[in-house]
Amino acid sequence: MEQVTVNTNVEIFEKTVCFEGFFRIDRYRLRHRLFSGDWSHPLVRELFERGHAAAVLPYDPVRDEVVLIEQFRVGALNAPGGPWLMEIVAGIIEADETPEDVVKRESIEEADCIITNLIPLYNFLVSPGGATESVALFCGRVDTTHAGGIHGASEEGEDIKVHVVALDTALALLRTGKINSVSAIIALQWLALNRDHVRAMWAS
Repeated sequence: MEQVTVNTNVEIFEKTVCFEGFFRIDRYRLRHRLFSGDWSHPLVRELFERGHAAAVLPYDPVRDEVVLIEQFRVGALNAPGGPWLMEIVAGIIEADETPEDVVKRESIEEADCIITNLIPLYNFLVSPGGATESVALFCGRVDTTHAGGIHGASEEGEDIKVHVVALDTALALLRTGKINSVSAIIALQWLALNRDHVRAMWAS
């Protein structure tokens, strides 16, 4: 059990590590300021600690194509479409790494694509009701001419299929619910709104 200092608007009475393995779960007993200015009743909340991530939508502005990856996800075992999800490249930010470092590294490892330019999109919280994870999201310029195949670090259990599709095809998959990963949804919607600007900027 760990005693935590008092914040102006949040008072943490105690913090306990419930589980620590590849991920960590902490239990907090706390109270926070209400909009009225009063204090809430003491609350007990479990919090999932898994680190922060960075993700990138690889986009070829010349061919107007995006790179999507497909892989097994245990968290989607009971999802209507099954546990193989269409996603974008992503990875956990390790110590002394920048989000830009992560997406460039993971683009090579997961999709065999080299990022030559990056546009920062958003930094968002994945599920702040019970997890600390945030995602730094980018759009990255790539050449999809030779993209494809099966990639990933086999020693980490990765088996990743690369799909190169026209942006319009990806947007159709999005509309029909075939793409249901949050980072991919956000990045594709952003690119749909900014396609002309991105192509003009990366025309050379």
